[in-house]
Amino acid sequence: MAEFVLYQRDYCHLCDQALAVLAQARAPDFDSVWVDDSRELEDRYGTRVPVLRDLRSGRELDWPFDESSVRDFFDRD
Repeated sequence: MAEFVLYQRDYCHLCDQALAVLAQARAPDFDSVWVDDSRELEDRYGTRVPVLRDLRSGRELDWPFDESSVRDFFDRD
């Protein structure tokens, strides 16, 4: 299991953009979790997706983010 999770939705153009930014930033491995599959996640992240979360520290990076903020997020690791 990866140490990072990207919370997202099915058919979400912002999530597609976030994935592109993560690729540009050469982000380390992360798991994708769809909030549509869980009432709890829907309540927590429904209006905020995409959200990148560090499972160890609990830090989160909400959209919109860019390549620089993604690198900063992972560098604080």
